[in-house]
Amino acid sequence: MSTDEQATTDVTSLYREVGRAEWAALAPGIPTPLTETEVVQLRGIGDRLDVAEVREVYLPLSRLLSTYAENTKRLGAETSSFLREADTTTPFVVGVAGSVAVGKSTIARLLRELMSRWPGTPRVELVTTDGFLYPNEELERRGIMHRKGFPESYDRRALVRFLTDVKSGAAEARAPFYSHVRYDIMPDAQVTVRRPDVVIVEGLNVLAPPPTPNDVAVSDLFDFSIYVDADETDIAQWFVDRFLALRQGAFTNPNSFFKVFADISDAEAVEMAMGFWNDINLPNLRENVEPTKHRATLVLRKAADHAVETVLLRKL
Repeated sequence: MSTDEQATTDVTSLYREVGRAEWAALAPGIPTPLTETEVVQLRGIGDRLDVAEVREVYLPLSRLLSTYAENTKRLGAETSSFLREADTTTPFVVGVAGSVAVGKSTIARLLRELMSRWPGTPRVELVTTDGFLYPNEELERRGIMHRKGFPESYDRRALVRFLTDVKSGAAEARAPFYSHVRYDIMPDAQVTVRRPDVVIVEGLNVLAPPPTPNDVAVSDLFDFSIYVDADETDIAQWFVDRFLALRQGAFTNPNSFFKVFADISDAEAVEMAMGFWNDINLPNLRENVEPTKHRATLVLRKAADHAVETVLLRKL
């Protein structure tokens, strides 16, 4: 066995592996708090999320996260009591990472809704790292517009400052707002977070290590992290399917950055989508996203039909 194989084996041994059926049995008798209509509204383009998936995978996960959040809050209060000072408990921060088109945005939205239904975590906010991309004008100035989504295209320091405000207990923390229609930062819009119980942070590179040993990693400010995993070939197909769906939907918006793709043929659309995947998203996945998988507290492993088949939970 090579050194690399030994390292992988050692890292994997840090996790409990739980099969789908065993995981689903962890929330017996708990009614699903979302209707089928609500699930459809939360579902991303190309995703196949249904009520059964919510009940068997995400309801147990939301209960686990709520349990972690409640116990972290309790520990914070007990620590403050021990130090004979006022309770300074801050929001519980959950990071959600994974490839483009793997479904992490849907999972983040779903967890926001489910966690807010548990008594201990009624106030849950969601922030995406798209808001911390540099504006297109700045990306063009740096000559990296073609690497949008790679680590260097994000204002990492601004993201760390935002999360530092959240974890330091600031009365409010503000994040930039990104428009997927405009494909750019909106200068006059912001997302404001005011000391909720939980903040979910979703993005490609949120589990990346710091650029230098003296820097703070974004994930240093997480209390729990999730990586959404799947085979490259499956993600590639999901990316193409999503591109085709967007071509017939969002791309037809006259304000859309991608409106030039609305009228191309199916064959041209597939070829273009595969070009984007092979030239941009696959290299980013291999170089920057997938290597961070084992930094996560929990890994959701998806099958070709988008359904979660295995859960890996880091041992305490």
